[in-house]
Parts: sequence; structure tokens; C-alpha cells
Amino acid sequence: MTQPNIAVPTTLYAQRRAELARRIGPHGVAIIPTAPEQQRNRDADFMYRPDSYFYYLSGFTEPKAWLVITGDGRSTVYCQPKDLEREIWDGYRLGPDAAPAALGVEAALSSSELDAHMPALLDGRDAVWYPFATHPGLEARIDGWLGQLRARVRYGTLCPEQQRDLCGPLDEMRLVKDAHEQDLMRRAGQISAGAHIRAMQLSARMLRAGQEVREYHLDAELLHEFRRHGSQAPAYGSIVAAGANACVLHYRADTAPVRDGELVLIDAGCELDGYASDITRTFPANGKYTGPQRTLYELVLASQHAAVAATRAGARFTDPHEASVKVLAQGMLDEGLLDKNKVGTLQDVIEQRAYFQFYMHRTGHWLGMDVHDCGGYTEPSEIGTVSERKDALTGQTIKDRPARILREGMVLTIEPGIYVRPAPGVPEQFHNIGIRIEDDAIVTATGCELVSRGVPVEADAIEALMRA
Repeated sequence: MTQPNIAVPTTLYAQRRAELARRIGPHGVAIIPTAPEQQRNRDADFMYRPDSYFYYLSGFTEPKAWLVITGDGRSTVYCQPKDLEREIWDGYRLGPDAAPAALGVEAALSSSELDAHMPALLDGRDAVWYPFATHPGLEARIDGWLGQLRARVRYGTLCPEQQRDLCGPLDEMRLVKDAHEQDLMRRAGQISAGAHIRAMQLSARMLRAGQEVREYHLDAELLHEFRRHGSQAPAYGSIVAAGANACVLHYRADTAPVRDGELVLIDAGCELDGYASDITRTFPANGKYTGPQRTLYELVLASQHAAVAATRAGARFTDPHEASVKVLAQGMLDEGLLDKNKVGTLQDVIEQRAYFQFYMHRTGHWLGMDVHDCGGYTEPSEIGTVSERKDALTGQTIKDRPARILREGMVLTIEPGIYVRPAPGVPEQFHNIGIRIEDDAIVTATGCELVSRGVPVEADAIEALMRA
């Protein structure tokens, strides 16, 4: 276990708790558990990471902890008591006595006292708020507390009439990153960019030396660079995909050889103090793109440029995707991946989603404490506006609502790609080429700030880097 991050002022977390208290109302109470420890095998656990909601509001990294916030703004942490014998084995515990000063909360108690305290705390509240469908067993535990209240209604207890999903207000709070969060994500992006550079250069250097290169060699470079600069862990399982493996969207780094003349797709990012980065680069294993590889790479890069240009405050979340699809679809027609005689015009390709054979994912997602961060993709002020359409590929009826309007401080990825599996009618020179280019963007008033461009993205710059 680690002690709280003392570099972050406790006032930052106090401000977030105060805002949440305002949102749940004066007679509400919010209950936020941290994540449980997860057994890896036998008597070994996975490396511990606190729940994102809990950490966002407390900055506290120990397991077996709870945060309770009442509508009047009072916060109580329930944490493990001091136990010097267990601390010899498991590490330092903050303990209830030190927690108020260290975390900036009004009170702290032992987590063993939670069940005894909660019924009385819920008495007379109008609503109990907790994150729905995120902690197995939480709803049943809250039901138990409420059941104790209902059993005493003849003695004057008042049971909350509402159970509300705390994810709603917390997701809205987390969606726009404050200055501290943005700085952390810039730093995470810098570390991850350096890791991608190390992997690129190692690949070319080993192949030039006639050495065998495996995907796990490059994965090791990523992990080394993440930890060397203070990152606690990868933000997600790193994707290191050589050759045809790059056409598998969620491929994981494995034992496959990295061959001279093939491309390598690396999708990897570190987590720094609870915040994720998410970068993808696709580079030639030997440092030199072939003609067909460069052709498709330049197409994906042009589509990313179009998506970046469409990302700014006031735009819709879907605007970058639509801009990217337009460029990709036209390129597929131009390069013969799609037969104009069969699929028709550019507009036909977009309307019928004929491009889906080679580009089957969205162009981005929210990024923050979670790599696929929380936050709705529908504009809250227009949620009642609904239109229906029939999906061209599945025939299903889809309900569309207006996409989220981007605001300053939102952070999203911009990651177009193209994935060419061998198929009848697909030009052979493009077979088994998978390319994705991904950067992390902070939305600004006039555009966006790409915080992951410490690693080159232009083909010429990548080749120059790999010659170095």
C-alpha cells in the first residue's frame, strides 16, 4: 500500500466532495466504496488500484475503505484501523486517527464500524446515492441497512424513499478535467510517447543487427519506460501486434515474431497517479515503409488530421468520426479496396457503411481516470430529441439522440484506422496490413491540444527516428 499522494492539495478533493454534496441535495447521502482486492492465484493478489470514483473524491489509495458524503457537505472516511502486525506484512496503513488531517475529511472511523453506523446516518434522508452496477453486493448491503430502518418505523425512523445512481452526477463532474487533471494527463502522455519511441528504435536496431525480435521484446521496452518515469502501471493491457496481428483490434503482446518488412502496431499508454494515456502508432519493423504500407498509412494519417481539425469546443462528439470516415472512405475507393462499380459513390459508401469491412470502430472515446472514461455521449440538454433509422448492415432499428457537445477541458482520443484482411476483390498488396494512429486530445476553445505528440506521427519523421 502507498500513502496518499501528498503532492496533491487536499483542498482539491474537498472541492469535488462539496460539489457532489451540492448535486445530491441537502437531504441526500452518498456512499462510495473503493475497489476490492482481487486474487490473482492462490495467495497472491493483483496489484491494487483504488476505485476511480473513490479516488477522484478522496485521493486515498488503501483498500477496504468507504467514503460517505452527506448533503450538508460532511465527509467521513471508513478505513482499515492501524495494525502494526499486519503492517509488517502488508504495508503502511493510514488509520482513522490520521485520516482527517491527511485527507481533509471531517471524520474517519474504522471500516468495521460501517454497518453499525449507516442505518442511523440514513434515518431521515430523502435519497441514498451510490454507484449502480459497479460493486457486486453493494445494493444488497444497502438494502440491509434500509431494512433495519424499516423495522423501526413504529419508533419514528424515516427510511429514504429514493435510491439514486451516483454515477450520473459523478460522471458529469469527471467529464471536464480541471487544471490538475490536465497536467497529469500531459505528463502521462509524455511518458507514454517516450515508451513508443524506445520500442520503435529497439525494433529497427535489433533487426539491423540480425537479431530475432518478438512482440514481447517491444512490450518490455514499454514497461521499462513507464516505470522509469514514475508511472504506476500500464493503463490497460498493451497491444503489440506484428504483421497480420494488427488486424485484430484487441490483440495483446505475445510471442509472435517481428519480421523485417512488416508493420508493427503498438497501442499502449501508462497510468500516472490514477490518470490514463492512450497512444497508438504503426511503424515499419525495420524502419522503412514499403509502398503499399506508406499509401495506407498516409490515408489513415490524413483521416486523423481531418478528425483533429473537427475537434473543438462547440463541436459534437461525432464530428471527428464523421470527418475521419469521409477521408477513409474516399481513400478506400481511390485505392481499390472498395469497388466503385459495386458500392457506388462516396455518399453511398458512407450511408451503407461499406467502409465497415476495413474500419469497424469509432474514432474516439473519453479518456481520464479510466482509459474508456466515464461520461455520456448524448447531449444532456437534448436527450429528449430522438430519431430512428435502419442500420444498413444489420437491418436493426437504431434510435439516435444528439451527440454530446464538446466543452473546454474534455479529453478524448482521436484514433482512426484501417485493417485489411485477405478477401476476394481486395488488392493483394494491402493484405494483412493493419494501421491505427491514436492521440490524446484536450478540447480547447479554438481546437484541441494533442498531449501525446511527443512521439512522431508523420511517416518521414518515424523513419528518421528509427534510423537514429
